[in-house]
Amino acid sequence: MRIAFDQQVFAWQEYGGISRYICSLATHLSEIPNVCAKIFAPLHVNAYLPSLPPDMRTGIKVKKTVPKTGRIRINASRLMALPLIQSFRPDIVHETYYSTWAYAPNAACRVLTAHDMIHEHFSEMFPKNDPTTYRKKKAFARVDHIICVSESTRRDLLELFDVPSDKVSVVYHGFDALAVRIKKTDNIKNKNKPYLLYVGQRFEYKNFAGLVRAYASSAWMRNNFRLLCFGGGSFTATEKKMFNINGVNETHIQQVGGDDSALADYYCHAAAFVYPSLYEGFGIPPLEAMSVGCPVICSNISSIPEVVGNSGEYFDPSSIDSIRYTIEKVLQSSERRADLTTKGLERCKLFTWEKCAAETLAIYRSL
Repeated sequence: MRIAFDQQVFAWQEYGGISRYICSLATHLSEIPNVCAKIFAPLHVNAYLPSLPPDMRTGIKVKKTVPKTGRIRINASRLMALPLIQSFRPDIVHETYYSTWAYAPNAACRVLTAHDMIHEHFSEMFPKNDPTTYRKKKAFARVDHIICVSESTRRDLLELFDVPSDKVSVVYHGFDALAVRIKKTDNIKNKNKPYLLYVGQRFEYKNFAGLVRAYASSAWMRNNFRLLCFGGGSFTATEKKMFNINGVNETHIQQVGGDDSALADYYCHAAAFVYPSLYEGFGIPPLEAMSVGCPVICSNISSIPEVVGNSGEYFDPSSIDSIRYTIEKVLQSSERRADLTTKGLERCKLFTWEKCAAETLAIYRSL
C-alpha cells in the first residue's frame, strides 16, 4: 500500500500537535511490511520533518521569519505538491488539514483526521471571517473517510456537520513517553519548593484563569505550593493583571520553558499535574505526566475522561470550588497520589503510536 500525506500543515506549522501526529503516524506505518508512507511538503517550515528518513519525505525547509511570504509559501507548496503526489501513484492520500482542494488522484482514496471542534465551540476566539469551519464542511463532504482522535470529537463532528456516521471512525493518538528523556542531573531551580504543574498554551478554552482563581482562593495552596506553567510563552500584561486581582503574583505563579528533557524533569518533580481545560479533542499532556509517575488532576468533560480513565482525580472545570477542593484533596493525601501514580503508569501503556498506526492502516485497507 502506498500512502501519501499532503503538504498542508507543514507549510505553516513549525511545531505543534498535528504535524507531530502526522510524522509519528507516517514513521510507524513505514515500519509495517508492504507499506510505503511518504510526506509531500515541497516548501515547509516544520521542525519535525528533517528528522525523518529522506525516503519518507520530500521538500525543503524554508525560514518562516521572512515577512509577508506565508501565503506565497503555502500556495507554492500546494501547487508543487500536486504533481508530486500524482506521480507517487498513492492508494491513499491522507490530508493533513482542512482544505477545499483535493490533493489525491482520482484513483486514490481520501482520508482526513478531525482533531477537535474548537473553532465551532469557541468561535469568539477567532476572527469573524475565519474560514476553518467552511473548509471543514467542504473537506468532510469531499473525503472518503474521517478519523476522529476521540469519541468526544466524533460526537461533536456528527452533531455539527452533515456527515454519515459510517464515514467516521475513532483512532486514539499515541504519545512519546518522556521517561527516557529525564536528565540524570536535575536542572530545576528551587526544586525543593513543591509545585503544581500546568503545561502548554493558555488560551481561553484551556481554563488557565479558572485554575489561577482556584489556586488563589486557597491560602493553604498559596502557602505550600507554587504553580509552575511550562511553555506557552511569558505571562501577558492581562495575565499579570489577573494575578494581582486575585491576590497572587509571580512568586506564586511562574512561567518556565525548555525542551522535552526539561519538561520530563518538571513532570517528574511536580506534586501533581493539573489539566483544567474546558475542551480537548484528545489531550497529550495527561499521558506525558502519567508516563513519568506524576499524579493527574483534571477536568471531567470533553475527551479527557476517555484518555485519563480511572487514573485521574476529576473536577468540574466550571466550578472554582470544585477545582480547589479536588486539588487540595489530592495534595493532602500521599496515599491518593501514590494510587494515581500506579494507575497512570498502567493507563498510558494503552496509547501507543504502533496501535494508532495499525488501526489507521485497517481503515485504509477497508477503503
